Amino acid sequence: MTAFARVDHPTEHLGVVRAERFVNEVKHAASRFNGARAAASLLLAAIVAALMVVANQVVDTWTEGHLLAAWIVLWAIAFASLALLASPAKRAVAATRAGLRRWNASRVQAEEDRKLWEVALTDARVMADISRAMSASASRDIKAYY
Repeated sequence: MTAFARVDHPTEHLGVVRAERFVNEVKHAASRFNGARAAASLLLAAIVAALMVVANQVVDTWTEGHLLAAWIVLWAIAFASLALLASPAKRAVAATRAGLRRWNASRVQAEEDRKLWEVALTDARVMADISRAMSASASRDIKAYY
């Protein structure tokens, strides 16, 4: 009598599958990350924390044992400052990021222009191309002026 042993072995390790899923979830979460929003939230939290410290100092001087009233005032100030300062913080972060992007682009362009000029100093053909481009630009400017 012949007997066959058939054992089904999994082709993948369950721990490896879980680790791959975890890595994919982390990648997905990172792709949804918005730097401007995070920076605005961080800025808002810093402003509100500073405001809460000042409010605590002010409330501390006039509470005279009325701790519940002091906490109510502090929380009211915290929520009001969150509501009022959220959009200005977002705008400030967006303007800062846009300014940094423009500065970086101008810096990259200046570096490329410097490299092209160095090549043009050693190659007459490149210098001629630059000269022609500058002449064409100047003639367009004159035509646009009149």
